[in-house]
Amino acid sequence: MSDATRPARRWVLFLPLVIFAGLVLLFLFRLFAGDPSKLPSALIGKPAPALTLQPVEGLMHEGKPIPGFGPADLATGKPVLVNVFASWCPPCHQEHPFLMDLAKAGRIGMIGLNYKDKPENARRFLGRLGNPYARVGVDPDGRNAIEWGVYGVPETFLVDGRGIIVFKHVGPLTPEIIRDRLEPAIQAAGG
Repeated sequence: MSDATRPARRWVLFLPLVIFAGLVLLFLFRLFAGDPSKLPSALIGKPAPALTLQPVEGLMHEGKPIPGFGPADLATGKPVLVNVFASWCPPCHQEHPFLMDLAKAGRIGMIGLNYKDKPENARRFLGRLGNPYARVGVDPDGRNAIEWGVYGVPETFLVDGRGIIVFKHVGPLTPEIIRDRLEPAIQAAGG
């Protein structure tokens, strides 16, 4: 082996270490530099998933069962907020008063997607904190949420009157997020 080829071989030995270090730096940058509430959604500008979700068993309002929802409930001519929630989700408890305020304002329709929850827990959650939703569909195994592109709960989608998803928020809604991001989206969607 000549002396000219030895330095080239040494560099090749360090190549896996350099690649590994680069991947670690990329991972750390993505972990600490990104805001999870701003995760991109491939569904923005596309029709809401054409799914029919069954109602939460035994969920009632004024003696009448609260229905689940399907595609026709998302293309009503008016904007609809779809909120993915679960009774076992602490951030869902945190955002719930703000959903109640949105429901009281009455500007938009509100639909709940109950994610990987037991019916009795969903009923207890909404019974204790109030029910802001006109319809609540159940997703016991999370398969429907996958169609919506859900990363975790809570997540909120705004669907325009034609059934097109125009806004998505990952994480709990706060007064600031409602004021600065959701309200402008509602106005732009005709609400």
